Amino acid sequence: MRFVGDLTLILQKMERGDPQAGDQLLPLVYDELRRLAAQKMAHESAGQTLQPTALVHDAWLRLGGDAQPNWQNRAHFFGAAAEAMRRILIDRARRRQALRHGGGQERINVDDLELAAATDDDDRLLAVHEALDKLAAQDPRKAELVKLRYFAGMTIEEAAQALGISEPTAKRWWAFARAWLFREIGSERG
Repeated sequence: MRFVGDLTLILQKMERGDPQAGDQLLPLVYDELRRLAAQKMAHESAGQTLQPTALVHDAWLRLGGDAQPNWQNRAHFFGAAAEAMRRILIDRARRRQALRHGGGQERINVDDLELAAATDDDDRLLAVHEALDKLAAQDPRKAELVKLRYFAGMTIEEAAQALGISEPTAKRWWAFARAWLFREIGSERG
């Protein structure tokens, strides 16, 4: 897979301090990040106004923009990208929820008005976010898998490769994490 090899070379150049390596990173990973964002956004509510391109751009800026940190490997980079996407989606859900509960009355954002029907999705997203933080405290590797699957939209195979684990292990971790999160979210609401 040429992408993985090229990405590894660029990450190694960045680690050695090559100033041009950071400029090579975005063009290489952009399509992959956009595909992952599109997969994630396909599962969002119909009223969602955030587009995959905007999610990728926001995530890129949160990752450092043109001044990228030294990424240890592909898993480190995509894990950070998944976390950035997660934070962006959580921040948007919190802003929309605050608007629904009377916040921001003096200023109205037209984009947020279209999202009034997304209440259940925002509540679900925030519940997953809170439960995921608890899972991360107990088992950070499984929480990382959930971030890659739920917030970055990776398949089991892609997440396993990004984390450097086998697909059967990823499937076991995913089954455990889903059951754990389901129980955690259910106990918070019940």
